[in-house]
Amino acid sequence: MKRTRRNHGATFKAQVALAAVKGDKTLAEPLSVHPTQITEWKQQLLARAVDVFGGPKPPSDTPDLKTLHAKIGQLTLKNDV
Repeated sequence: MKRTRRNHGATFKAQVALAAVKGDKTLAEPLSVHPTQITEWKQQLLARAVDVFGGPKPPSDTPDLKTLHAKIGQLTLKNDV
């Protein structure tokens, strides 16, 4: 029987990563997650911990929606003519 892929929520990932950082549980203890995955979540937690306390924010990759909507409107008018 094929095992379905599990998707863990952010809360679960944070709890597992915190337990790994604290050393409460070793990576060998059964957490229903592979030790490599736990190590990856732990590294992500440590890398992004500065964001929690208001560290420098990375540049936003999201485009300005107002500009994009205006461009869409212009292209729609151009295509209608």
